[in-house]
Amino acid sequence: MSRLLDETRAVLDHAIRVFADDPHAVGALTAQRARLGGPLRVALAGSVKAGKSTLLNALVGEQIAPTGVGECTRVTTHYADAPSPRIGVTYRGLRREGDPAELPALHRRGSLVIETERLDLARVAALHVDWPSQHLREVTLIDTPGVDSAVSRSVWGSAEQSPEDVIDCVVHLVRHLHEPDTAFLESYGDRVAENVGAAGTLVVLSRADEVGGGRIDAVMAAQQVARRYRTDPALRPWCATTTTVAGLLAETARTLRGVEFTALRTLARLDRAELEAQLLTADRFVAASGVLPSGTRLALLDRFGLFGVRLATSLLRRGVDDSAALAAELGRRSGLDDLRDILATRFLARRDVFQARSALLAVERFLARARSGFPTAGVAGSRPSPVPRAAASRPPDAPALAALAEAVERVRSGAHDIVELDVLTRLRRHPLALPGRASAEVTEEAERLLGDAGPAAAERLGLAADTGASELRAVALAALGRWRGHAENPLADPDTAEVAQVVVRSLEGVLAELPRLVGVG
Repeated sequence: MSRLLDETRAVLDHAIRVFADDPHAVGALTAQRARLGGPLRVALAGSVKAGKSTLLNALVGEQIAPTGVGECTRVTTHYADAPSPRIGVTYRGLRREGDPAELPALHRRGSLVIETERLDLARVAALHVDWPSQHLREVTLIDTPGVDSAVSRSVWGSAEQSPEDVIDCVVHLVRHLHEPDTAFLESYGDRVAENVGAAGTLVVLSRADEVGGGRIDAVMAAQQVARRYRTDPALRPWCATTTTVAGLLAETARTLRGVEFTALRTLARLDRAELEAQLLTADRFVAASGVLPSGTRLALLDRFGLFGVRLATSLLRRGVDDSAALAAELGRRSGLDDLRDILATRFLARRDVFQARSALLAVERFLARARSGFPTAGVAGSRPSPVPRAAASRPPDAPALAALAEAVERVRSGAHDIVELDVLTRLRRHPLALPGRASAEVTEEAERLLGDAGPAAAERLGLAADTGASELRAVALAALGRWRGHAENPLADPDTAEVAQVVVRSLEGVLAELPRLVGVG
């Protein structure tokens, strides 16, 4: 366990003692404490049918989240690693007689089925799916209802949010940067930033195959769009970066079946002109007569989409000769591998920092509520308490609150990693302005040095991962001198000078962790 998490745990213990008479605060703070050092909590957000559940299945490598034509995610659902399958239900307020605490974990045709017909969804806070999976050991994935859904009661700022709904990072899926997605980012961005910030938010163009009209190069075209989105003024303030993935293809690649490989290989052996004519449209493909029945063709479209069938048969023609190789190549070309790399370098590598920041912010919110004279019930991260309001005693006195605030500040002031996240979020909205240097150029360098692309020394310095220590040290020393100059520049505005000082501290940390060169002779 890291020192930062140990110090955060001590602050939470202090806060639990201060708010001991408030069951709302105790419940939320205890939940925060219990999750420190555990899996990172990543929420999948986006409009209805943006592909959240499909991407979740691709990341896990199994079909455990329901997908289909209609709206499938009608209540926030947590997917976590566990020894055996289980589907638990938590409610808003007390569970009534007849409310099921669990749902049966049913399997149909290789997929998990979540039957919610017995539930009053308006009263359900969340579902919790326990599932044995190595891909869920480091991260708990939270599938949320569409932000434009009529039934949406997601984790974004609900006054009755339960402790387990606390999130560390957000993956926001968009088809294109259209109105519903921009509206979400603008309406909920500030609320998400309270816990996550732009440094913890990733935007994914989730229907990459649609950008290029289903052509073989569709994902490449979508990658170009994603690169443009990274500098889009409507998007930049709300996320760390953007990437793209063909979600359906990624899911199918991770769950490819032998019978599907056989059918695709049969198609690939057809005359090229004949197959291309069949694959012009979905209707033509299903109606084509010959080597495959229409039922098999429909199943391939359902699993791969027209783009996936085109790409798979093209790869088979080029020499991919077994199902494992085909699945690996489809996964790579879907963009899933790039997405997993971003999640690992930007989010998982900073798991302790995201968790500590979220926990400290929870304490600060309870402090603010207590100081303002409002009850802490309804603070984000708290569960409605069954204890009658009359049973609650008076709030903590001013000295106790002041001592707790000092404890929070001590941890924050000594946690440069948290400062980096805060500054990265600020830079997404307010680029730097240094005399004699282009704003975009200097802001990009500052973000990289602050660990925007990953906290490792090579990632911060923009060098290859296998770069030697001597070269890392030389580049870091040059950057340190440059940014000390920025921090001391009398023409720089105060905000820019402050950011430069944080960058200087980051570079000093990089140099401190590099092996020292020892002279010989």
